[in-house]
Amino acid sequence: MHERAAMLPGRVVTDAAAGDDTLEREFESRLVECSTLVFRVAYGVLRHREDAEDVAQEAFTKAYRSFAQLRDRDRFRAWLVRTAWRAAIDRYHANRRRGGRELAIDVDAPSGESAESAERASRLWSAIDALPEKLRVTIILAGIEGHNTREIAALLEVPEGTVKSRLFLARQQLKDRLS
Repeated sequence: MHERAAMLPGRVVTDAAAGDDTLEREFESRLVECSTLVFRVAYGVLRHREDAEDVAQEAFTKAYRSFAQLRDRDRFRAWLVRTAWRAAIDRYHANRRRGGRELAIDVDAPSGESAESAERASRLWSAIDALPEKLRVTIILAGIEGHNTREIAALLEVPEGTVKSRLFLARQQLKDRLS
């Protein structure tokens, strides 16, 4: 069983499908496909590893409990990413309300990486962190995860034109901040 799926409590909880191993196997296979993306989306919003892991785990638990009721399982990935994104935004706002806890930037340079390269990465992540949440998630999905506009539109459940305008705005703001 996938490591994150193994941490979920019990089995898929539904009256109609209790004990349905095929349903559980389908959930596990879908979770394996998108678990890394869910963590990265949460991390893109929160920029704090432990909080992102907590949010991803919350999203996995919610998905696990609701999987049997999901009408269109082909949209599971988009639904899970959107769930994680919303939970991450809620956590981000809660952290700010609790006294403005400083969110650490987790930029650990690999041993062979130069100090200049690490500094560039730190500046880039600081600029990404300064973006509004909607722009930040869009630029992370496009620039870091490598998704095209159609895939991002499906994941965020917004029109492709909205994705294109968010990417344009995000790139403009990054360019302004980094120059």
